[in-house]
Amino acid sequence: MSLLAILVICLFGGGQLDGVHSQPIHEQSIYFPLLMPDVQPLEPETYLCTAFKMPRHEHQFIVEYLPNATKETAHHILIYGCEFPGYNERDTPRAVWDCGEMAPESQNGNEPIFPRAPICNGQSQIVYSWAMDAPPLKMPNGVGFKVGRDTKIGYLVLQVHYAHVHRFINGEMDHSGITLRMLPQDNNEINKLAGVLLMATDGRILGKTTEHFEAACPNDEPIEIYPFAFRTHTHKLGLVVSGYLIDGNTEKWELIGKGDPQKPQMFYPINKSLKINQGDWVAARCTMYNYLDKTVRIGSTGKDEMCNFYIMYYVNRMDRILNRKVCFSSGPPYYYWRYDLSVPNEVNYKASEKLY
Repeated sequence: MSLLAILVICLFGGGQLDGVHSQPIHEQSIYFPLLMPDVQPLEPETYLCTAFKMPRHEHQFIVEYLPNATKETAHHILIYGCEFPGYNERDTPRAVWDCGEMAPESQNGNEPIFPRAPICNGQSQIVYSWAMDAPPLKMPNGVGFKVGRDTKIGYLVLQVHYAHVHRFINGEMDHSGITLRMLPQDNNEINKLAGVLLMATDGRILGKTTEHFEAACPNDEPIEIYPFAFRTHTHKLGLVVSGYLIDGNTEKWELIGKGDPQKPQMFYPINKSLKINQGDWVAARCTMYNYLDKTVRIGSTGKDEMCNFYIMYYVNRMDRILNRKVCFSSGPPYYYWRYDLSVPNEVNYKASEKLY
C-alpha cells in the first residue's frame, strides 16, 4: 500500500475495532509517518530498526495506526517506545541498524551492511505490532498512547523483520512502516491512557507432536486495567492462541480472546466489558503442532517459533499505566500452568475450556 493510499484512508476512514466506539477524525490530527528510509536488506531474517524522536517540550497521544506494508515484504513490524534508541544516531539523522539480537551472522562472509545494536537503551515497551496484512487500528473513544514529555517514551523505534530478501537482492528498496495519527496535548478528548501487556514464552516443541506453550502472571500493582483488544502471534506451527483473566478471589477463568494465528494478525476487539483488578491474574496458551521431523525452538527467525498474546488495555487515569510490560515463562518442557502452584486453580480452567 502506498503512502498516498494511507493518507486517503486517514482522511476518509479505515479499519477500526468493531463494536468499540472509536474516535472520529479530529481537526487537530497530526500524521506522523514511521517508515524505513528506503533500505535494502540483503540477508534473510534481517531485523532493521530506525528511531523517531518524540516531542521534548510537550506530549502527544497516538490514536490510530495506519500500516504501510505487505506480508510479502515484512514478516512483522513492531513499534517500541524507548527512553533512548539502541543506536546513537547523533551523526546520522535517519540511522538504520541491525536490531536482531539473535540474527545469524552474514551467510556470505561479507561485512555487515548495518551496524548492530539493541532496540532500546533504558526502559522500553511495545506500543504496536503488525503482521499478515493486518488493517489499520483506531483507539476507542477517549483512549490514547501518551508519548513525549513526562513519559518514558522519548523515542519510537520502528522494527521491521525481513524474512525474505530476494526482491532487494534484485535491486528494490523498501520503505515499509506505520503512519501514526496523533493528537496534541491540549486536546480535550483523551481521558484514558492506553498500554500493551505482552504474554510470551520460551521453550521448544519436538517433531511430530502437539504442545502447549503457557504463561501466567498476577496483576500485583494497585491499578485497574480494562482490556479492549487482543492480538495473537506465532509462526507456522501455531494452531490457536488464547488468553484468560483469572479472578483472584473466585479463581474463575474467563476468556479474554482466542484466535487463529495463521489469519491476519491484527488487534481484534474484545466485545465485552473486562476489568483486571490488583490480585487478579492473566494467562495465555499457544497450542502448536510440529509437523516436522525435528525439534523447533522459540526464536527470532521465521524457522523458529514464537508464542505471543498481546493485551491492549486502557486505564481510567492520566498519570500511569502498568509498570509490567511483559509476562514471560520458560515454556515447555520446563513451565506449564499445572507446575506453577501459584496460578489459581487450573480445575476451573478445565471447566471453562469446554465452553470455548
